[in-house]
Amino acid sequence: MRILFLSLMCLVSLGLCAQPTQQSVMQALELANDYFIQKYPDPGKPTFVKKERPSNLWTRGVYFEGLAALAEVERLAGHPKYQLYYDYILAWGTAHKWTPRNGVTTRDADDYCCSQTYLDMYMTYRDKEMAAPTVQCMDNVIASHGTPWVAGGQTKSEGSHGDWTWIDAIQMGLPVLSKLTRICHFAGEKNASRYADQGWAMYETSRNEVGGGLWNEEDGLWWRDKDFVPPYTEPNGEDCYWSRGNGWVYAALVRAMDAMLVGKKAKAPCYLEPLGEKKWKNIGMDAHYEDYHEDYLAMTEALVKCQRTDHFWNVSLHDESNYGGVELSGTALFIYGMTWGVRHGYLSKKKYLPIIYSTWDAMVKTCLHDNGFLGYVQGTGKEPKDSQPVTYDREPDFDDYGLGCFLLCGTEIVRLLNQ
Repeated sequence: MRILFLSLMCLVSLGLCAQPTQQSVMQALELANDYFIQKYPDPGKPTFVKKERPSNLWTRGVYFEGLAALAEVERLAGHPKYQLYYDYILAWGTAHKWTPRNGVTTRDADDYCCSQTYLDMYMTYRDKEMAAPTVQCMDNVIASHGTPWVAGGQTKSEGSHGDWTWIDAIQMGLPVLSKLTRICHFAGEKNASRYADQGWAMYETSRNEVGGGLWNEEDGLWWRDKDFVPPYTEPNGEDCYWSRGNGWVYAALVRAMDAMLVGKKAKAPCYLEPLGEKKWKNIGMDAHYEDYHEDYLAMTEALVKCQRTDHFWNVSLHDESNYGGVELSGTALFIYGMTWGVRHGYLSKKKYLPIIYSTWDAMVKTCLHDNGFLGYVQGTGKEPKDSQPVTYDREPDFDDYGLGCFLLCGTEIVRLLNQ
């Protein structure tokens, strides 16, 4: 009776939202992921949306971020599918020789998004070939400060600090630099923080300088790029805060901070943490950890204020009338970030567990088809009106990054459930 009473009290404290089981979350993740792998059995094969593109483009890179997280959680939980997922990742990385799209001289963050997973695999397998091209690429980015980046006949920035002129790029690029700092630190390099320093310089430029600053401190949210800074407004007169764009930044902040934390029970090669970890040590290699943390908390507070009553977020965060409706990718990124915050003690369980569990339940029941297809994913674009309408049955132009966001969200919930 006492156990039943405590369980009922827990439900009341969570707003009558039942906590999911690890098994149910894993089943949803596996269903969605297996649908994708069956659809694309050869991970190295180019994608084709209107034209052929290599499968290490940013959309597929985001998917593999999620798959790497799923594979690690599956391995730690003793689930048999983990090796299948690792094999799929390894085949993809090998097909691209563990090299960013367009080579090691690229300065386009979309091109080196894939390096996040390359580095995750290096931390798991310790094969230098998995990391070497990314190291070259990031060293070139650092060396390019002060050198104009010209693409398509247009100057994109006067130096690499200004390369991230759109906020999506923060997610594509910042975690790469943070992960490299972690790797170099544990390899004993004295100058490991150079990558984190570069990451902050690029983030800070996007935040405070591009378009006069893409971060609106007053609202705790981001304009997607200079074209959306006021006087641009949404139809209701509010500022334009695109859901997935803000989701990219929110996830980047989490992934940058996460790279600096080492679990008390973590083990080599790069001190990957086990399931159920509750205590962490900051390796102290990023002098701006607290700056990221401050922005993360400000965004969290802002995001909670604009969540819909059905637990999703609008594609336009401050204008529900502008293509209002269910959308998965931004929602999943927000819950990914909030779950990480609760797990690390930065956010209140009492306040945020009901949000996390109810939104996860809504995503699974509303978006996940019986065959694993994910509905309500906005296709590529940069603002609320792009790739509309977003519906349950409509397949987005690229069907990979939405799944990646879903996998990141779900695997973080699995880690939380194991605490």
